[in-house]
Amino acid sequence: MKKTFKEVVMAIVPMTVLIIILTLVFAPLGLEEMLTFLVGAGIMMIGMTLFLFGSDYSMMEVGDLLGKFLIKKRSLPLLVSLAFIIGIVITIAEPSVQVLAQQVREISDGAIPRSILIGVVSVGTGIFLVFAVLRMVFKFSYLKMMAVGYAAILVASFFTDPQFMPIAFDAGGVTTGPVTVPFILSFATGLTSMVRQGKHENDSFGMVGVSSLGPVLAVMLLGVIFR
Repeated sequence: MKKTFKEVVMAIVPMTVLIIILTLVFAPLGLEEMLTFLVGAGIMMIGMTLFLFGSDYSMMEVGDLLGKFLIKKRSLPLLVSLAFIIGIVITIAEPSVQVLAQQVREISDGAIPRSILIGVVSVGTGIFLVFAVLRMVFKFSYLKMMAVGYAAILVASFFTDPQFMPIAFDAGGVTTGPVTVPFILSFATGLTSMVRQGKHENDSFGMVGVSSLGPVLAVMLLGVIFR
């Protein structure tokens, strides 16, 4: 945990110092506001340390073991179904997805409920996590799969509501947060560690990239419905 805390401090302290300098120069804060900010920064460092420590010794271990277990079972239906469920569950658990859904609800005056956006984004992630797993199993080309995915996004952009475009790409970004990425990477590592690979192959990379296409397309589809 000591090592994790040092990494968190190195990441947060420079940002904190920069914010303090900017507020002193351009937007001076009162003593109470400044103390609140500093206390919040300290709490954030403690929270991130505990989260990352727990992630390393629980979530990533579970993802790795689950990947190895599924490969040993040699059941493609089981692998596909669990990959879909995992994609949905970890997306719902992603804090940044919750924040995005809340902001969209507020901006739309409740026309787009949090539950709908979270559901659409999570299902999109689940579907494309399945595609990422199938790419690994059948050794599809990563470049070709990404090219097809972005071509689909380009086509969808002509039909969706323009107001949903930025939301769609933000949805792809928020699904690459501190919960989703570690679990998917460890899950992929567990899968690929049990599969014979070529000399220059490493299929555990690219799963996050493929999975992040799903929320973009899913929100664009939502934009077509709301148009």
